[in-house]
Amino acid sequence: GGELIQYYGAYSEYDEAAFVAEEIENIIASGVDGDQIAILYRSNMQSRLLEENLLKHNIAYKVYGGLRFFERMEIKDVLAYVRLINNRHDDVGFERIINTPTRGLGAKTVNQIRNCALVNQISLFSACQVLLQNSILPARAAGSLAGFINMIDEFDNNHDKEQLNPLFDDVIERTGLRDHYQKEPPEKALTRLENLDELLNAAETFVKPQEDDQIGMTALASFLAQVSLEAGERSTDVDVPCVQLMTLHSAKGLEFPYVFLVGLEQGLFPHQNSMDEPEKLQEERRLCYVGITRCEQKLYMTYATSRRIRGRTQGCAPSRFLGEVPQKLVHQIQGNIFTVPRNNLYTNHDQSPYAHYKPGVMVSHQIFGEGMVVELSGQGDYTQIMVEFEQHGTKILAAKFAKLQIS
Repeated sequence: GGELIQYYGAYSEYDEAAFVAEEIENIIASGVDGDQIAILYRSNMQSRLLEENLLKHNIAYKVYGGLRFFERMEIKDVLAYVRLINNRHDDVGFERIINTPTRGLGAKTVNQIRNCALVNQISLFSACQVLLQNSILPARAAGSLAGFINMIDEFDNNHDKEQLNPLFDDVIERTGLRDHYQKEPPEKALTRLENLDELLNAAETFVKPQEDDQIGMTALASFLAQVSLEAGERSTDVDVPCVQLMTLHSAKGLEFPYVFLVGLEQGLFPHQNSMDEPEKLQEERRLCYVGITRCEQKLYMTYATSRRIRGRTQGCAPSRFLGEVPQKLVHQIQGNIFTVPRNNLYTNHDQSPYAHYKPGVMVSHQIFGEGMVVELSGQGDYTQIMVEFEQHGTKILAAKFAKLQIS
């Protein structure tokens, strides 16, 4: 009889991240070291808001087996473009993206640009303009470089520096970065594209601090300053015990006294891509089990009832996995998942003649043998029961005819 599992139903992902950071602050204040605490999530992109809130509370953290949000390749690529748009003399940004995605500029051309900048003591961007004006480059390289210069100028001229989302969105599309990442292996591509969407959320919801406004900084400059400030603060002292952030896939084999399992919503966990296929759903359920069993002492499971997804705030249903934990093991800090229908698509099963076939119940079937109920859907005579049988895999049966015995 350990501690009850703590459920927290947040109003939004912002509320969720704030709750996690405050709770961790309290746990650390009670004398626990940060490295005894882990935050686990299904998708890489979920780390951004958690990181932001931990920084606000001065809680040292590290991303286990991965990079912090603003250190990820796809994020640094977009930000390099944006830095160059904000300041043409940003040579670090220029070097990063002059050929990302490739635009047919060879090492020879890039070296010419570097030399021209060095000799004339000017920025790389200015060096490009000098090379183009003096027609020094071969036609193909010149055409490609002129296209690049014009694109950066157009981004600058076409966008209001106080509205970040349209600018970032335009950069991701027009530079070809989105297509560039789409070509990677599916898992990797998905992660990168989710991160890009999360960067758009960050741009959309960014609020310029008053002190930046007073000195006349644009929202764009302010956002970029904040990102580099965070990157600086992040190289924290090595000896400080850090809270561990990680995806559920990276968590296998690790254990922590305190675990926060976040983002338990339909479509996020179980992931959108797995919800319609029994095998994939079962794989997600195993992943949830991995998350739960990482915890040695106190487990928190959190979800948000609304979340920004691809630029729109959407209502979210609590993950089916939350309802599969026996209610007697749970303490609900906020929200109540046990009174709402398991799935908003269906009316409450409690009046249904098949209500006793709850997920997790063991049943036997005269042909398929022993199995466990995974899900109930539909209603009345049309109720269907999804069962994972030990010998025969997952089957969806019509409740009315299945004659399942509860074992």
